[in-house]
Amino acid sequence: MNLLETLILALRALLRSKTRSVLTALGIIIGVGAVIAMVAIGDGAKASVQKVFDAMGTNMLIILPGSSRSGGARGGFGSQPTITWDDLEAIRTQLPSVRGAAPEMRSNAQVFSEDQNWNTSIIGTTTDYFIVRSWTMAQGARFTDADNEAGAKVAVMGQTVVDNLYGKGFNPVGQVIRINKTPFTVVGVTAPKGQSPVGQDFDNTVFVPATTFRRQVQAQSLGTFITGAVFVQAASGDLTAKAQADVTQLLRERHRLGENDADDFDVRNLAEVASGQQQSTETLSLLLAAIAAVSLVVGG
Repeated sequence: MNLLETLILALRALLRSKTRSVLTALGIIIGVGAVIAMVAIGDGAKASVQKVFDAMGTNMLIILPGSSRSGGARGGFGSQPTITWDDLEAIRTQLPSVRGAAPEMRSNAQVFSEDQNWNTSIIGTTTDYFIVRSWTMAQGARFTDADNEAGAKVAVMGQTVVDNLYGKGFNPVGQVIRINKTPFTVVGVTAPKGQSPVGQDFDNTVFVPATTFRRQVQAQSLGTFITGAVFVQAASGDLTAKAQADVTQLLRERHRLGENDADDFDVRNLAEVASGQQQSTETLSLLLAAIAAVSLVVGG
């Protein structure tokens, strides 16, 4: 029996059992499709988690201030400033498990060049922020500690802001922009980081010194309190959990919290957050694997 005769016999068998043939083919298609989807989702999840780490920085903790109460209802963490500038300095200087720490105070504003404007996020911070969050410079330089102490009106721009105010390929270092009618001299441009998995554009940002932010951008200054989050970088990946425990203990002592008092802050390990996302994806992959196995068995 040659190949042609074999094919003819197979075709006749398929035609005699059309329903069974269709169901068998459908089972195989579903099984193979589930396997392909499982691999794609797994690879996509790994890339997504890695992208978050690359954007957020490595060995990272984030400290959120406490929660406010209104009419007996408790707001979420971050709704009531409880972290002071002295707390930040203590974290930076007193904990060997910590490499660096910096505030992140945010506000949205229109930024103006000579003939264009763009809505963006303004971040008030210190020069350590660029190190802690792994921001590198594409052009110019970061602002300095001296700029922060003096409340200098200088700014570092993200690439998206540059592209929309001046066009692609333009070097804005030395240009003057206006934020809330206040002039700022551009001293640097950050290297692009792209978007987060949920579509947040990391490069749609303008960075200014924390002191300047509080005076010129923020509507109200709360004096000794940081009106935002604090990012902390552990000295190494192995010390991230220890740094989290050390920061928690230090803040509890500084805030004079008793043994039975709840924390008035929240220290989060971003690696644990990313791990939770990875576990959810792995669960979905296992479900797809089960579907694929059943479909292939039925189809076979």
